[in-house]
Order: sequence, then structure tokens, then C-alpha cells
Amino acid sequence: MREEFAVEALVDLAPDTDVAAIGGAVTLALCGAFEHPGPCPLAPHRTSTEPGEHGVLARVVGVCDPGRRATVVAAVIAALQAGSVVDPAGVRRRWDLRSCRVTELRDEERALAERLARG
Repeated sequence: MREEFAVEALVDLAPDTDVAAIGGAVTLALCGAFEHPGPCPLAPHRTSTEPGEHGVLARVVGVCDPGRRATVVAAVIAALQAGSVVDPAGVRRRWDLRSCRVTELRDEERALAERLARG
């Protein structure tokens, strides 16, 4: 049985950075590559972003083996704290992390977590 997790971050994107860079950084940290075949090997996940007046709210929802939860969550947080990622074109995309926390899944995220757990 897989255990669900959610990490929420508030970021300010650099002017030349697309919100996709946030998800790319998390995917790179958890999967080792921006694109890979099949499900994510360590922790199937999805990153969503919501622009707002105080920055971009990013939420990472995923599932992993219970014994790996602490490692997976730490990798997600480290990717967000890094403040940048080099995209597939070789361009460094930057952001400032304003806040980051582990949180509960929203009701509307539960179905996503179930799909991720099924692979």
C-alpha cells in the first residue's frame, strides 16, 4: 500500500521563468529526468500551480512506499528550496521560495492520489 503526501510552496518566479519549471525541478529530483517511460520510479506525483496576488502557489501531490515518505518529501522540499533548475534546453530557470510546508491533501486531490497509487 502506498502512502500519500502533499507539499505546498509559495514562490516568486523570475521574469523569464514559466511555472512549469517548478514541476520540472520536482520531477528531476524524484525521477532523475524531466521525461521518463512509465510511472515515476520513486514516487508518482503531480505538481499543480495557481498564480495569485502573493506569488505562485505550487502543490506537489504524490504517493510512495511508507518507508520512503520522509526521503521523498525531503527531496521535494530540497528541489523547491534550490530556487532554480536547468531546463531541457539548458536554460537556468529561477524562483524565490517564500514558504514551504508539508500539508494534508485537499478533498479534490484524493482521487488524484488514488490514481497515482494505482499507477
